[in-house]
Amino acid sequence: MSGWRRTDSVPWYFLAVALVPYALVVLYPSLAGAVYAFTDWSGIGAFSFVGLRNFIQIAQDREARSSLGNTVFLAVSTTVIQNVLGLLLALALDGESRFKSILRPIFLAPVLLAPIVVGVIWQYIYAPEGALNVVLGAIGVPDLQRAWLGDPRTAIWVVSLTVVWQFVGITTVIYLAGLQAIAPELHEAAEIDGAGPFDRFRRITLPLLAPAVSVNVLLPFIGGLKLFDQIVAMTNGGPGYSTQSVALMIYRQAFTHGAFAYSTALAVVLTIFVAAMSLLQLYALRRREVAT
Repeated sequence: MSGWRRTDSVPWYFLAVALVPYALVVLYPSLAGAVYAFTDWSGIGAFSFVGLRNFIQIAQDREARSSLGNTVFLAVSTTVIQNVLGLLLALALDGESRFKSILRPIFLAPVLLAPIVVGVIWQYIYAPEGALNVVLGAIGVPDLQRAWLGDPRTAIWVVSLTVVWQFVGITTVIYLAGLQAIAPELHEAAEIDGAGPFDRFRRITLPLLAPAVSVNVLLPFIGGLKLFDQIVAMTNGGPGYSTQSVALMIYRQAFTHGAFAYSTALAVVLTIFVAAMSLLQLYALRRREVAT
């Protein structure tokens, strides 16, 4: 019996090796941050509790509301565009093509790049004298040339499309795995019954892709709510605050303005918002999976 107890306790020693650093690096700072959100802490020295003052300031802060709107826009736009393109690419790669073995790694390659590197690369492409404007001039449409990152009307779309370009490959791979898991006999039977390509896609393919849709909607949406690297590299939140996300505002409030308590309150709000939206999405997507 004593030997069984010693054997059974061995995994806890291995688990502690991971849990202790996790508690010190993640759990403790998170709990401490939740406390500092109710104080006037400036990053150093003493502090006093101020109750909900920081959260009231967030509700009244025009910059915070603008940043939240930008964050939601980026999350929704990247999720929608990424899923549409990813599904179309997966359908194309799932067919018979001698080039699909080459195209698959090409589409997946951007995912392997660091987001800050992607932002720097595309910042040069979208520059006034960058590759995009050069190409537009070369093909005879100079009227379309513009300062893509300097115009508030286009800057946020440019950031969104850059994120899509980087991560559409992983969305494609997930959809492709879902497509290849569908038994060909189902499509053959539907075709014999007279169902056309669109009907087969709507009644067979799309319902059976429900688990893949759940993953491909949830992950990009959560990632979009936390966007930081690409924005810093491409626009640094500008022009004005037109592309500033909540994550970037948290960084600026803490390390530029020294308002650590206020930035921590913003982080708490962002955490609650991400968790709430994720749970709502997960609930809706799970219900859809069950219904199909």
